[in-house]
Formats: sequence, structure tokens, C-alpha cells
Amino acid sequence: MNDSFRQQFPALRRQHNGHRLVFMDGPGGTQVPQPVIDAISYYYKNSNANTHGAFITARETDEVIGGARAAVAHFLGAEGPHTISFGQNMTTLNYSLARAVGRLLQPGDEILITQLDHEGNRGPWLSLREQGIAVREVKLKKEGTLDYDDMAAKINERTRLLALGYASNFMGTVNDVQRARALTYQAGAWLLLDAVHFAPHFPLDVQAIGCDFLLCSAYKFYGPHVGILYSRPGLLDRLPTDRLRTAAQEAPFSIETGTLNHAALAGVKAAVDFIACFGQGSDYRSCLSDAMNCIHQHEIALARKLYAGLTALDGVTVAGPPMDAPLRAPTLAVLTDGLRPEAVTQKLAERNILAWDGHFYAIRAAEVLGLLEQGGVTRLGLSAYSSEEDVGLAVEGFKQLGYGKG
Repeated sequence: MNDSFRQQFPALRRQHNGHRLVFMDGPGGTQVPQPVIDAISYYYKNSNANTHGAFITARETDEVIGGARAAVAHFLGAEGPHTISFGQNMTTLNYSLARAVGRLLQPGDEILITQLDHEGNRGPWLSLREQGIAVREVKLKKEGTLDYDDMAAKINERTRLLALGYASNFMGTVNDVQRARALTYQAGAWLLLDAVHFAPHFPLDVQAIGCDFLLCSAYKFYGPHVGILYSRPGLLDRLPTDRLRTAAQEAPFSIETGTLNHAALAGVKAAVDFIACFGQGSDYRSCLSDAMNCIHQHEIALARKLYAGLTALDGVTVAGPPMDAPLRAPTLAVLTDGLRPEAVTQKLAERNILAWDGHFYAIRAAEVLGLLEQGGVTRLGLSAYSSEEDVGLAVEGFKQLGYGKG
């Protein structure tokens, strides 16, 4: 993205020990642009009230919530604001959803999860084993992609739901959602997508995908910490969610427990608006799609340069699919000979390069790939505000750790 985009992020101007920070930590949460900061601040300064009151600040809060639902619906390509529910985070929403779905299931029914997924899309469904629901896993191949033959073999007439990550936050794998949707259609099963790591990097269209549920998190696409649930129209109304007798019994409200974070929702709308303003099109949705396509092209070009620079070094490899895969997130799982990931990130931090180490809650994937005992991987992630200079500094940082050219 251009300089005008980067200039919107105050954090990018920060220095430490006389040098700027190199943000490679986006997969754990992106930096926030000034319009999002301003929107949150404006709400607290002017409209801080609870909902459904007769007075002006309460009405403004209602408008904030409605505006956030509408903006996210456009962002996801959803049927309308009534399909968008908010919560504390993706995991909390998914636990609520799993409990509700579980009340419709009978012992012997099956849920299918994968070995690649973040625990936020495994743990809630694994908990249903306590009531006699069979929860099965789709196997992960050593190259970091799912075994779709295994998926096809495990989906059957007893399968009620497939919980699938759209993209892996561990190594950037993008899963074949179209194939999964075809298999779940044949079995009459619901498809739930964890798009937390997909949404920041690609345009989304839930209607074209045909998914039943989709979860994501605004703090991964330049917004505040808010979890988002899309539910296909009419579906959430059928679920016996945990709710108070005073709560609305229909979507999108029935899964929203308690008072929402209204100021954060002002920030969610501002984040989507911010993305849209960098796209072109005849309407809001087309501007969003264009902007997300531009973001993807920018990020993947930088990721390929980073991949090439790192893999050219002796003792450095990158786990997961190659960068020329048909679809891949700009997230690199780096392995280094002689240094554990936590040592690598510590040494990079001394050079103001912000990167993560570990399994990033994809602990099952780390186990299956034999990476857990060595501390997982060093993860470098590109975001829309990343630059070629960032890539060069990151590669130079690994050189300074002693990994020279091959």
C-alpha cells in the first residue's frame, strides 16, 4: 500500500533506542489507524450511554451498533446486518455457538474438526464429547496442508458440522473451502469457518462460499478487540443459545450476552470504513472488495520477497506451503538451525524486529508436525502497512544472527 495508507498508523512512527519498529507481528493483532482511534475516542467523549433509551446519547449508541453490523455485513458479503453478531472474541462466541449446537445433537452424532486449526476452533467442539458427541479430526500432511481424502472419508451421514479454519495463523495455509462446502452439502452438514486469519488478507463473500457460520476478529484487520459471528439467515434463530429471559430471542441478538462494548463497535465500523476508503468501486461493498484485493496483492508480493530472502540463508527454512501455492496467507513459519524460536525472537527484538515464537494456539498442528518440543516456530507476518524496507530489515536481522548466504 502507498505512503498515505501507512501514514494513518501512529504506531509506525514510534522509535525505540533511536530506530523505528519493524512490525512483523500482525498475525497476533494489527496496529490501529488514527480514524479508528478517533472513532473510539469520539464515542466516549460524546455518546457514552446504554441502548434503547429515549434520550440522544442512547439513540446514538443504537446507531453505533447498527452501523457496525451494517459495515461488517458489507465486509463479509453477508445478506444484511441481521446476520452479524458481536462478542468478546472469536473463542467466546464459538463456545457459545458450540453449546447451542450441542443441545440439538444426539449421542452418536459427529462433529469434524482438523489438526491444523487454532484451538479456538477445536476446543469448543471437543467439549461436546462430554455429552456423547463423536468429534473426529481431519489429518494434517507434513507439508502443512490438510488431507482432503481423509476429510472426504470422515464426512458421513452422521456428521452434523465441519469446523474448518479458512487460513492457518501458524503457517499461512489457505484451506480448500469450496471442496469442504461440497462435501458438507452432500452430507447435509453445517459448515463453520474460522476466518480470523483469512479476513485481514483476502476479500470475503459468505454468500458465494455458502457457509452456515463464519467467525473473525476485528483486531486482526486494524480494529479493536471484538469478535464477530456471521450466521446464515434463519439459522441462529433455531439454536437454543445461552440467554436471559429478557434477551431478544432472534438473530443477531440471541447469542450476545450482556452489554456490548459500544466504543469498540464504533471502532469496528471505523476500521471497515478505513479499508473501504482505499478501494475503488460504485458502492461501499465494491470498494471494500477492491481494497482487500489490493491489500492481498501488496502483502503477498512482500511475503514472496521475504520468503526468498530467508530461504536463501544457510540454516533457515520455512515450514508450510511454498509461496507459489495457488492461495496462501502472507505468514511465514520460520525454522532456524541451532536456535530455538524464543531465542530468535529475543534477538530480533533487540533489533526492533517484532516477531512471535511458539505454536500460536495451533498446538495440535505443532504436535503433528513434530515442532512442539523445539518450541514451535518463529512467525513473521506481513500486513497492509508492511513495506519493502521492513522485509529487508527482517532478512538482515536473520543475517546478523549468523545465518549467512548459502
